[in-house]
Amino acid sequence: MIRVPQVRLIDDTGAMVGVILTQDALKMAEERSLDLVEVASTASPPVCRMMDFGQYKYEITKKLKEAKKKQKITKLKEVKVRPKTDEGDLQTKCNRIRDFLGDGDKVKVSVFFKGRERAHMEIGFKVVERMKVILSEEIDIEKDASIEGNTITMILQSPKKK
Repeated sequence: MIRVPQVRLIDDTGAMVGVILTQDALKMAEERSLDLVEVASTASPPVCRMMDFGQYKYEITKKLKEAKKKQKITKLKEVKVRPKTDEGDLQTKCNRIRDFLGDGDKVKVSVFFKGRERAHMEIGFKVVERMKVILSEEIDIEKDASIEGNTITMILQSPKKK
C-alpha cells in the first residue's frame, strides 16, 4: 500500500508520466489491468511504476534460476593415505584424485600417523612427494604439505587454464 499523497509515475512502456496524485495513479493502473509498484521509496516524491507484478516476480525467479545453473560449486574431497601405503595403492589413490579434479573439486591429501610412526614424519613427506611426482602436470598445489597434529596435509586443485 502506497501511503504518500503524490508519486512520480512511470507507465508500462517506460515513459515518464510525471508527478501525480496517488489515487489517480492507482486508477490509471487499474484501468490498464496493471499493478502500481513503488520502485524508489527514498526519492522525493517516491517513484512508482505500472507493471504486471506477477509477471515481474516470475521473470526475477527465472533469472535467479538461470544464474544458479551457471554456478559451479567447488567441493573439498579428502584422500587419506598412511606412511606405509605401497606403490600400487598410491597409484589407485592418485587415480581417484584425478577423478575428483576432473569433476572440478579440490582434493585434500592427508597422511595419518599412529603411535611410533610419528617419530618418522619424513616418511610421510616422501609419500606426499611421490604423489606429486605421479600427478606432476595434472595438479596445482594450493597448499603445500604441512604438519597438522599427527597428520600431514596438502590441498590440490586442477591447473588454471592459460
